[in-house]
Amino acid sequence: MNYSTEVEQMCPIQRGPNHANAPIPVEGQWLNVKEVSALSGVSHGVGSCAPQQGAAKLTLNIKQGIIEEALIETVGCSGMTQSAAMAAEILTGKTILEALNTDLVCDAINVAMREIFLQYAYGRTQTAFSEGGLSIGACLEDLGKGLVSQVGTHYGTQAKGARYLQMAEGYITRLALDEHDEIIGYEFIHQGKLMALLAEGCPPEKALAETKGCYGRFDEAARTINPRHQ
Repeated sequence: MNYSTEVEQMCPIQRGPNHANAPIPVEGQWLNVKEVSALSGVSHGVGSCAPQQGAAKLTLNIKQGIIEEALIETVGCSGMTQSAAMAAEILTGKTILEALNTDLVCDAINVAMREIFLQYAYGRTQTAFSEGGLSIGACLEDLGKGLVSQVGTHYGTQAKGARYLQMAEGYITRLALDEHDEIIGYEFIHQGKLMALLAEGCPPEKALAETKGCYGRFDEAARTINPRHQ
């Protein structure tokens, strides 16, 4: 190691107390993390690109520093879906430090990786106090039945009011309005369950009926509308 002349000419002074780095919770243990291999857990990171046209949610299950499971969810940008497909292939098997320095093409996914790295580095993962963490497959369980992302899509104008298009329950087919034309509920179809039934050979009409539901005071509606066409 090279030292400048000024430093070389300084006399050595002993340091006082040299405290270790603060311990962080890692899957139920308090660890003084010095190596990436000490990091484990399930956590999430969200990022957006520079023009803010889309966002990505990244969920990782890491064991001893290695990414064993990755879930990438995107919204608002069609090109981001291609980057997410690539990320699903290349992230697993890498250490979290390698992943942090891997070009994931989409800036939103890169930012999500940066944010999730901070969660692990500071011991703020979902499983920080869960002994042994979660098994591989925990990320997939975030999607629930039907393995469909929970996406909300809502639109509104001052002239025509609000339109609910997608809720956590699924695709909105009808909005329920009261006598004042205020929204009091909605009807939805759960796409994941619908596609599963169709794949099993269930007749389309029966599949639609079995995956349809409603929320709120739908049955009390003065009238219902199709939010996409009315």
